[in-house]
Amino acid sequence: MIPLSLGEITEVVGGKVEGDSSVTVTAPAVLDGRQAEPGGLFVAFTGEHVDGHDYAGQAGRAGAVAVLGSRPTPLPTVVVEDPQAGLQALAAHVVARLRDGLTVVGLTGSQGKTSTKDLLAAVLSSTAPTIATIGSLNNELGVPLTMLRADAATRFLVLEMGARHIGDIAELTGLVAPDIAVVLNVGQAHLGEFGSRAAITKAKGELVQGLAPGGTAVLNGDDARVVAMRSLTDGPVLTFGRAEHADVRALGLALDRLGRPSFTLRAVDASVPVALPLVGAHQALNASAAAAAGLASGVPLDVATAALATSSLSKWRMELRDLVGGATLLNDSYNANPDSTRAALDALAAIEGGRRIAVLGEMLELGDDSEAEHRAVGAYAASRADVVAAVGEATRPIADGAGERAVALADNDAAVDWLRGHLAAGDVVLVKASRGARLDEVAAALA
Repeated sequence: MIPLSLGEITEVVGGKVEGDSSVTVTAPAVLDGRQAEPGGLFVAFTGEHVDGHDYAGQAGRAGAVAVLGSRPTPLPTVVVEDPQAGLQALAAHVVARLRDGLTVVGLTGSQGKTSTKDLLAAVLSSTAPTIATIGSLNNELGVPLTMLRADAATRFLVLEMGARHIGDIAELTGLVAPDIAVVLNVGQAHLGEFGSRAAITKAKGELVQGLAPGGTAVLNGDDARVVAMRSLTDGPVLTFGRAEHADVRALGLALDRLGRPSFTLRAVDASVPVALPLVGAHQALNASAAAAAGLASGVPLDVATAALATSSLSKWRMELRDLVGGATLLNDSYNANPDSTRAALDALAAIEGGRRIAVLGEMLELGDDSEAEHRAVGAYAASRADVVAAVGEATRPIADGAGERAVALADNDAAVDWLRGHLAAGDVVLVKASRGARLDEVAAALA
């Protein structure tokens, strides 16, 4: 965050200051008062059940010096009619102040966004100061919060951008037009919200349409819907993937005994081997996307692959750890959709061990296709795992699809009890579901 007085902030967002307008904010903005840093800004929202303004004191004790909200608080407060609009306006202002010397990368896709964002952050930060989205804070609040973490030293700003409706990404690119737009895929995530793949394609294409003049589109050469987005820009296009026509290709993919991929990344003028410390063949595609975006940002391929070889992912994404008793846990519990679940099941099957146990929870926001998609995932799981543990009433179609390999468990507690009673040395257990299912609790109980 660049230093700004409350008077300056008020000029940007409108409203008025209640309290000392000379107070200067020097640290990032937060929505959770417990996460405030010394010199930071606490953004307060009035929700249906909780009023953030009531936590201004908590934020102050953690170090916040001011509040952006809709009513006065015990801290000096910039009072605005709409705190969300104020937060977004402030973020746009800060990045506009930093625009010279700053490369902004926007990234979207139906799955793999956060993992690829983590890989790209590793690539870019190996050459210059980089700010990237923390976890999956990729919506109308998360993107401006990330933007406000940038300061005069920042050279790369990586913004993961999610969408649940047409227009969501256009709103985000309205805050800052990216110099590089990375589109990973068009899948089934949020299909219930969008209604069709065509609508998802249109929503993801908004990132390419929102490019700054002369900006580069980095597109998945293996996804026909994504490749077609080249028509949405007059600027340069780089493609990645395993397809022969891709500008950055992942070749010779092999997996070790823990399901970690090694391959060669080939670009026009270079070919470099890489071994990822991550689980899953699908990470090769994510790595090729990160390398391609790195090339568009001026990072040589050999520098990018060196960074990829030591990269790590955000929590609860393909985390592999040994359990007491000799079993192995593959924790991919942060989120799920049919495509990402199949990728996780492939990773489970690739890990050497005894029985493979897939613990699967509900995949949310699939709309009218939900039952059929859950049943199809159950059938796929039965081809990759020895036991398919379906957790919760909503996963009954998974159990139906898995047939004789299925175990139906009522809830997370039942899943923990069953696993504690059945896991044996050498077993490998995958935990995977949408965030709302909270299967991270199951993984935590096992660990």
